[in-house]
Amino acid sequence: MKTYDSIVVGGGLAGSAIAYELAQVGQSVLLIEQSAAPKNATHYSYGGIAYWSGSTPLLQALCRESQERYSQLSEELGSDIEFREVDLVLTIDSDRNPESIAANYARCQIPPCLIDRDTAVAIEPLLDRTAIAGALHARHGHVSPTAIVAAYQQAMQRLGGAIEYEQVLGFVRSGNCVTGVQTQDATYSAAQVVVAAGSATRHLVQSFAPVRVYFTIAELIETPPLELELRSIVMPAELKRFAMEAIAGAAETDSLWNQPDQEIAAPILDAGVVQMRDRSLRIGQISRTFSDLTMTIDRAQSELEMREAIATVLPSLKAVPGEWRTCTVAFSGDGLPIVGAVPGVENLIVFSGFSNPFALVPPVARRFARQQADDEVLAQLAIERFSSTVLKQ
Repeated sequence: MKTYDSIVVGGGLAGSAIAYELAQVGQSVLLIEQSAAPKNATHYSYGGIAYWSGSTPLLQALCRESQERYSQLSEELGSDIEFREVDLVLTIDSDRNPESIAANYARCQIPPCLIDRDTAVAIEPLLDRTAIAGALHARHGHVSPTAIVAAYQQAMQRLGGAIEYEQVLGFVRSGNCVTGVQTQDATYSAAQVVVAAGSATRHLVQSFAPVRVYFTIAELIETPPLELELRSIVMPAELKRFAMEAIAGAAETDSLWNQPDQEIAAPILDAGVVQMRDRSLRIGQISRTFSDLTMTIDRAQSELEMREAIATVLPSLKAVPGEWRTCTVAFSGDGLPIVGAVPGVENLIVFSGFSNPFALVPPVARRFARQQADDEVLAQLAIERFSSTVLKQ
């Protein structure tokens, strides 16, 4: 049986990027994904790259690396990832104070500009000017989520990497070491296993150590290609999702994630939309936090709520053809990704919990594959940054 240098579990953006970067430094790599066409968080993502948004020295450094990385990534991977820069319009509700909301973005690496509603409509003519008090404007990176994943995977394979489409059921252990993974039909061996399985990460790693990776259940509407043209990405300036993640990922609520049928935080709806290069739309999004996936969602009601919310600012989108979709989206206990060794066990790595994945995954994946002992960025993303009290729960 072949023993790989690294097995990567999860074929979304995070797993595909880290698998490629490990192959790039000469490792033999096996990427395991449960489906050849996964309907995961990467697939349904907006594909936005908010490299303007870094608000701490750590995030600003990574966002600068990200912007530089994307400038040549298609060429390096040998495939078009459909990278482009687009206008991002962050709408401000008509009853809100634009100056106060703009101040919330002051710490960003490139703070978005406050614009009046006439300027917002000039940038995005489909906006209803009476529904907003103004907006924030930034230039925003964008890629095709499926194209970048395919590009990473194909480049990895050209470097000798392999892909298997199977569901990982658990890990092979020898004493205190992980030596491989177990699927329904096979066992694969490796010197190290990297878990980049998004929302499934917590469940896979939990038998070794509690890791503060959580997940939202996201809902959106996906349309076919449309004649309608959206000139920008439109999102609310006051996003509710990050506040919900802060509540659901707090140390005080960590134990609820180990109990069945728990609603960790109240659901939220952030009305936003992006048009992909094939002219299809992704309209969203509702986010829920439940401790398991057995809860029932009223799809028709969710779709109605999302259509009504987006129609408030973009009336022409209310009745566009489209289908309700759902996926799970990973996040961490403090808004930063979790990257590094799992405490108490050898050869098991977590690479998950990216809340701004398209901006952060490429630079972090490269740093991890080429890591130096004194890499201060990776040190700040390690699991050990969380309190020992929580890790022992």
